[in-house]
Amino acid sequence: MLDTLQVVTTVVVGLMVGVEFSVAFIMSRILDALPEDSGQLGHAHGGRMLGTLMPFWYIGSLVLIAVWAVTGWQHHGAALVATAAGLLILSVVMSILLLVPINNRNKTWTPENRPADWKEQLQRWNRYHYVRVAVIVTAFTLLVAALA
Repeated sequence: MLDTLQVVTTVVVGLMVGVEFSVAFIMSRILDALPEDSGQLGHAHGGRMLGTLMPFWYIGSLVLIAVWAVTGWQHHGAALVATAAGLLILSVVMSILLLVPINNRNKTWTPENRPADWKEQLQRWNRYHYVRVAVIVTAFTLLVAALA
């Protein structure tokens, strides 16, 4: 049972990391290369789509890691799993405090109502997102190491 939980948790977290990595290093660059204000509109649409899905994915991943940490406490790699859980908590706190406020504003912007500093706000969101990606990649790496 623990083996199944470990594999499912690692896959779920790995997929989440892949999506966030893709947003940071692929989608943002594609959207930023679009002409005129198309990129901001794409960011707004992505914010609405992923802004609905990602909270469930982050919290679900955290729950899976917490269950793994509790049920596997006496097993090899428990400290790695607990550290991964702490990093995922950090990523959720970062999201709530830094990224979500910008995303909530951006997803309502249109060319008619967006603020003058909209590009700076999207750049700030991207910088925070790079840090969050580094945090969740580290958490994922610790989970994989705990499997060994």
